[in-house]
Amino acid sequence: MSAPRIIGGKHRGRPLLVPEGHEVRPTASRAREGLFNILLHAGWRDDGGSPLAGGRVLDAFAGAGGLGIEALSRGAAHATFMDTAPEAVRIIGANLRSTDETANARVLRADATRPPAAMDGGACSVVMLDPPYRSALGGPALTALAAAGWMAAGAVCSLEVAYNEDVEAPAGFAALDERRYGKAKFLFFRYGSAD
Repeated sequence: MSAPRIIGGKHRGRPLLVPEGHEVRPTASRAREGLFNILLHAGWRDDGGSPLAGGRVLDAFAGAGGLGIEALSRGAAHATFMDTAPEAVRIIGANLRSTDETANARVLRADATRPPAAMDGGACSVVMLDPPYRSALGGPALTALAAAGWMAAGAVCSLEVAYNEDVEAPAGFAALDERRYGKAKFLFFRYGSAD
């Protein structure tokens, strides 16, 4: 299997390092392209624009950091990466250095289901979660991240699950859409109110 690459934006074509082993499952290129097309063009921000443009992004269960780095490549102002594995944290740092994005990012070794409180300015307009398939961690992580202040009002959240998994919108979230790409399905939610 070839190394995953950034699909679009200013870092298009740049390869990403991936931790060895089966614990990390990078989002397939076709699925990642679909995800970002939706985030860029669905018009889910109040003004009809993309929540990525100039926004703050959280990449939870980040693995190699591909989703957050893709977001930076496509116009996000800042990305925070959250993963529990030391090797994943190391690889994310290497990928940020290779794309010259370290000044626009923060990497935390943390559990998205028991996250630290967001730092000042940490509330994000886009939250992307890619927990292990069939782990049932997505819903609890959304709830925990919201409670810890990681989501701005009106934040758009994407949750990647297996194609045959379903996750109900947790309290405080509204379902926006769902899309299937091969073995992956993305569920989209909006947190709270954008008012």
